[in-house]
Amino acid sequence: MSKRRIVVTGMGGVTCFGTDVDIFYQQLLAGKSGIVPIEEFPCSDYPTRFAGAIRGFDPGDYIDKKQARRVDPFIRYAMVAGKKALEYAGLLGEGLDALNKERCGIVIGSGMGGMSMFSDGVETLLQKSFRRLTPFFVPYIITNMGGALLAIDLGFMGPNFSISTACATSNYCIQAAAEQIQQGNADLMLCGGAEAPLTPIGLAGFVACRALSTRNDEPAKASRPWDRGRDGFVMGEGAGVLVLESLEHAQARGATILAEYLGGSVNCDAHHMTDPREDGSGVALCIRTALANAGVAKERVNYVNAHATSTLVGDLCEINALKGVFGPQAKNIKLNATKSMIGHCLGAAGGLEAIATIQAIRTGKLHPTINLEDPEPALSEFDCLANEAKEHQVDVALSNSFGFGGHNSTLVFSPYSG
Repeated sequence: MSKRRIVVTGMGGVTCFGTDVDIFYQQLLAGKSGIVPIEEFPCSDYPTRFAGAIRGFDPGDYIDKKQARRVDPFIRYAMVAGKKALEYAGLLGEGLDALNKERCGIVIGSGMGGMSMFSDGVETLLQKSFRRLTPFFVPYIITNMGGALLAIDLGFMGPNFSISTACATSNYCIQAAAEQIQQGNADLMLCGGAEAPLTPIGLAGFVACRALSTRNDEPAKASRPWDRGRDGFVMGEGAGVLVLESLEHAQARGATILAEYLGGSVNCDAHHMTDPREDGSGVALCIRTALANAGVAKERVNYVNAHATSTLVGDLCEINALKGVFGPQAKNIKLNATKSMIGHCLGAAGGLEAIATIQAIRTGKLHPTINLEDPEPALSEFDCLANEAKEHQVDVALSNSFGFGGHNSTLVFSPYSG
């Protein structure tokens, strides 16, 4: 039995470049770095003092003003990105009213949840008393609350849950949302991820892991995937959300189709708590399974939006996996790293990179990988768009995301053709 075809009709983001996904992609095409010194809290004694921070964020009319003040930032980001995605799809206002909301659902996750709310709550408990703790403490730290509050606002009564698989969270959520449509449980799904980890404890935790770059003298050059001078990833924050619909549902309402979701896969390295398998075998298995799920020959893949965080082991693991899957065909594949400009947005990374992948399909232009000045020799078979955007007609694109715990995920997109 053939699968229901699934298309992308909306995109919404909260990024270090703002909340307009078209401007977001313009900045990526221009090779602009969004990495800045941290001003949100004192960190002069930290070995890492920069990030892809979101500044001047205003939820506007997308969230009730009182609620916006109360909720954790990751919830604000999720709700605004979700409603922006619906707006992009022409589904706010009358379009929203026309939906059968019993068949509309949400799968938006977070890798870390309400970090600010949790940190503030612990401080209140220790410095004051348990009696002073807000009754919103638990609801606003749990990872499912962004999607839950969004559903309450929208009236979406279909499938609603969150997945938390560290930095692979968004891709897991997008794949799971697509399955809900394919299984006939929904006609339309909002899906992706949100993260707001830029707090003292969030930064300190990754410092303790020794996972972050310490290039404090040149923050804009700190995120340098595949460069031999890389020294760790750069933290980012934000949200990336897609609107997925069955093809029939999108056509019936006359939607503009941005791209087609062909399939995806998730699996586990079953190897190490934080390090991937260096030979890339777990990632390679994930990519092969995704292509099989999508029903796509590997020869059609000509673009990969890579996970490429700028870590010593992780960057080459993915390259080894791609070589193992594609072999000599690697020379035909364009490869780029969105994190070189916005940092690593953890649970939101895959959502924002899915947006970048769909924008590449729509515009026929691929953004550069900035700061790639001394490439690893292993990259010789790929065009990694070092410091230069290029025009490219995408046939089939992959978007990869991997997370602590060995969680691997690959999504497969293509231009829509009737």
